[in-house]
Amino acid sequence: MKFYNIAILFVSCFVACINGRSQGLTRTEKRDEILKNIVPPKLSPNTFRLTDFGARGDSMTNCKPAFDKAIAACKKKGGGRIMVPSGIYIVNGPIHMVSNTAIDLAKGAKLVFGTNPDHYLPAVPTSWEGTFLYNYSPLIYAYQAENIAITGEGTIDGNGKEGFAKWYDLQKPDQQLSREMNHSGVPVSQRQFGKGHYLRPQLIQFFECKNILVEGVTIQNSPFWTVHFLKSENIIARKVKFNAFNKNNDGFDPEYSRNILIEDIDFNNADDNVAVKAGRDQEGRLTAIPSENIIIRNSRFKGLHGLVIGSEMSAGVQNVFVENCTYGGYCKRGIYLKSNPDRGGFIRDIYVNDVTFGEVEDAVFITSFYHGEGKGYETDIRNVYLDNVKFTTATNAGLVIQGYPTKKVSNIQFSNIKIDSCGTAISFTNAEQVIFSNVVIGKEITVPSAANHTPSH
Repeated sequence: MKFYNIAILFVSCFVACINGRSQGLTRTEKRDEILKNIVPPKLSPNTFRLTDFGARGDSMTNCKPAFDKAIAACKKKGGGRIMVPSGIYIVNGPIHMVSNTAIDLAKGAKLVFGTNPDHYLPAVPTSWEGTFLYNYSPLIYAYQAENIAITGEGTIDGNGKEGFAKWYDLQKPDQQLSREMNHSGVPVSQRQFGKGHYLRPQLIQFFECKNILVEGVTIQNSPFWTVHFLKSENIIARKVKFNAFNKNNDGFDPEYSRNILIEDIDFNNADDNVAVKAGRDQEGRLTAIPSENIIIRNSRFKGLHGLVIGSEMSAGVQNVFVENCTYGGYCKRGIYLKSNPDRGGFIRDIYVNDVTFGEVEDAVFITSFYHGEGKGYETDIRNVYLDNVKFTTATNAGLVIQGYPTKKVSNIQFSNIKIDSCGTAISFTNAEQVIFSNVVIGKEITVPSAANHTPSH
């Protein structure tokens, strides 16, 4: 069903459904129950100055040994905060965080990571586009840690443009190999990448961690995904600024993770601002840990897409709340839910409330057939509620739903939606139980004009 350049006003009597009631709770009650389980990490009062361990913020000295020593001192003391004074600190290799440790970057402090790939070996357990494997270490990496934080007003510069980001054009064989290993169930210990391979590492990754805080810092120039929460929980990301323009420079990628609050963020990414993921294909379905209980609020979207769910989401995604957000610049798509029949899993109980975008290509795009490929494992997409969502312009399409013939997208509810102008207003295929209440696409039609009657003689 398609409509071109028209105004639409639908009114539905399904008011109780639009309120998003689930399991007896309203949307706000459900959100508030989740918020009770998201608390800041308990950080040690011990403090250590990085410069006391040999670091110099002179843009020349390699400060990797100083970070290693400072982290060892924190571990010995049972925890601590590593204070990084103003200056430019070269770090030729990864920072591996441990439990009860924080890195605090003073205003004017900048970490700039080196570009020699050998410095990021040996390979560590990680994940790449939804497949577990061993690869070059993320630049800042925490594995099986708790009570960890990255805070302050300083900057983390991955130096990706001069380093790992150049591998984008070389990655295809390794990307395909990782997917084949996923599909054939190769043991993770045998999925050895790193030296001789070209999978770019993430800038920051928390893997099997809990009680995490990322606050205040500016993050830029990532080699690949920027901040990856992997099999982690109880996470707060607040007042972060992104300037990340290399290929695949997503902002936040929660994967197999839960109880996450993302708020007051200034996004500026060449890729997705928030991309909620949950594993790829067979491995994701077997892992069966959904990404859930994620709240994104009071933030400014700018980049490729605002909120994305997928496409690696085979373990399922549920209970995602986007509230009181606006835009800091152009986004290609505002809300983008994507899967294909290789994935399986589910996307459900997604709430988007009080969100405003400017110009986009597509306003809301929900597809079960991403890239037009896949078979055998259709995704169940249902219970998506959008209320008070506005767009200035959608140059291509306003509202798009593309279900799958054998698994239709269902119970999608649009309430108080306004798109001032767009190309195609609505395009729905293989969708059912789509409900509208106060939806206007194009110029709103108000009082009908009077008949222009000329009496006959």
